[in-house]
Amino acid sequence: MKKLFHVLDDKFEEYFLVGTLFFSVFLIFAQVVMRYVFRNSVFWSEELARYLFVWQAWVASSFATKHSRHINLDIVVNLCSENVKRSLYWIAHAIWLSFALYVTWKSAGLTSMIFTRKTVSAAMQIRMGWVYLAVPFGCAMMSFRLVQNMIARLRTREGGVA
Repeated sequence: MKKLFHVLDDKFEEYFLVGTLFFSVFLIFAQVVMRYVFRNSVFWSEELARYLFVWQAWVASSFATKHSRHINLDIVVNLCSENVKRSLYWIAHAIWLSFALYVTWKSAGLTSMIFTRKTVSAAMQIRMGWVYLAVPFGCAMMSFRLVQNMIARLRTREGGVA
């Protein structure tokens, strides 16, 4: 169980993103073949590909957070002293974490409301709440990865505690 948790913690985003990317490419390729070779289309494939893309975008934000690949103002930070850089890191991450938690909370409320209304998609007839769930899930994962990064930084000299 511990090994499974470690793999999920370490590689969840990668597995999800690669798996859904391959599935999306296959789905879109199959749709093109169906349209141009068989002159018939799979009516739900475009909708599923679009919803997978939404999920990919939000999970990718967690992946980028995990690997510290979000946009930074490095040019400004690099001009500062080490103490100022350290302070800016903690201020920026505290604001970012607060924002991610706020979006998680608000989007979870919206998703809950959409599930309650039982709205379904046009082609596949799936509950739209499953699509909207990507936002609170992605932001919660981003918050989790931010906390992990902050704890890791605290454990090194860069965080000021060693």
